[in-house]
Amino acid sequence: MIRVDNVYKTFGGLKAVDGVSLDLKEGSITGLIGPNGAGKTTLFNIIAGKFPLDSGQIWLKNENVTGLSPHELFDKGILRTFQIAQEFYSLTVIENLMVVPNNQTGESLFGACFRSGLVKKEESEIRDRASDVLEFLNLSDLAYEKAGNLSGGQKKLLELGRTMMVEPKIVFLDEVGAGVNRTLLRSIGDAIYKLNKERNYTFCMIEHDMDFITRLCEPVIVMAEGKILMQGSALQVQSDERVIEAYLGTGFKNISTVIP
Repeated sequence: MIRVDNVYKTFGGLKAVDGVSLDLKEGSITGLIGPNGAGKTTLFNIIAGKFPLDSGQIWLKNENVTGLSPHELFDKGILRTFQIAQEFYSLTVIENLMVVPNNQTGESLFGACFRSGLVKKEESEIRDRASDVLEFLNLSDLAYEKAGNLSGGQKKLLELGRTMMVEPKIVFLDEVGAGVNRTLLRSIGDAIYKLNKERNYTFCMIEHDMDFITRLCEPVIVMAEGKILMQGSALQVQSDERVIEAYLGTGFKNISTVIP
């Protein structure tokens, strides 16, 4: 689905991403882990068009999408969520979903003034889709709650729901479990699993919770100091001496003892 080919990104003298190449397979849930400062979020930002790369290429299937802007990549089906949820806090939950689909007729002055019938028809269809998404995520009871009043975990579910309002080819999840209680984290994991298995969504996620990674991800890619350190199953990753040393230094036997 996504191929990253020899990508470099520096900030001043810091090599944040240092010659990274990887493949994200269609229909997979790929985990991306590594110690703080490993370059994980920078890599996400490059793929999603937020940061320009210094050199290298990004491919979406057979299309070179290097250098495209975030909105152009959105139109091509590359979506992402953020470690800190980016909801429209003064809009309701269902309104947060309804604003997602692009090129709505009512967005233009002409359409709003002279095509009111079409605007109402589109809005009704989008509202129905948003209601289906909320039902899928067990958020229907909060449809008319202000998004800013949601808990951290509910906001993460809402962000996942916004990706469901279009037809994504791949969704990048940046620490979807950060600050989320265990009950809601299970709900988020269930939703990701169902989207992957039932609707063939492709995911790549940055996450520090190894139980969450182990449950969902195959393969797991490990970054350290801007480079790919290794790739394998969650079990292989947790027992690999290079990974343990990258996180902890020598002398530790199980990486899960320090990744919550």
